[in-house]
Amino acid sequence: MTTKQRFRNKYTLQVRERDHNPPHVHFYGAGYDVIILLESLEFSGNFPSNTIQNEVMAWVGENQNELFKEWYLWHTK
Repeated sequence: MTTKQRFRNKYTLQVRERDHNPPHVHFYGAGYDVIILLESLEFSGNFPSNTIQNEVMAWVGENQNELFKEWYLWHTK
């Protein structure tokens, strides 16, 4: 597992090795585990608040290409 970003010292955005398709990342922490699909930026699960949801989704959108590269690095070994 690789932590790509921390949010508010409580949550992490993770790329997990040997995870299932389609390419995605996990927003994780404090009892939350939201899966964000990298291609469409759709997500499943609940964020703790709309404020952090907007912050996380903006960060994922801005770093989408790098997150894809990281996901494929872990899944093509």
